[in-house]
Amino acid sequence: MANMFKKISLSLMALFYFVAGLNHFWHSGDYLRIMPPYLPYPSLLVQISGLAESFLAFLLPWPKTRRWACYGIIALLIAIFPANIYMLTSGGAGTTFPHWALVARLPLQGVLILWAYWQSLPDKYRK
Repeated sequence: MANMFKKISLSLMALFYFVAGLNHFWHSGDYLRIMPPYLPYPSLLVQISGLAESFLAFLLPWPKTRRWACYGIIALLIAIFPANIYMLTSGGAGTTFPHWALVARLPLQGVLILWAYWQSLPDKYRK
């Protein structure tokens, strides 16, 4: 049962990050709006982060690349945290997210980091 949960969780994680990465290209304007204004080359940063998300998701299913993919996802989640703070402090940065959702995004990043960390552990520790 635990093994099946682990596999389903990994599949959901890979799908989530792959689609999220592609979404950077499908809806790049949405991501540009939430880029903190102090960051240079916002369009390039949106493209790089989208490509990174999709690439890391592609590496998740294979045990030999999973750990590094998880570490990359953790690094990416830390790197995009300023955008979440900017969204909250700027009243949504032109998005339609309600205030409670902007607040909830901050601890959700921690949950996503823990999920990636858990998936990075060898199978004997992921039970």
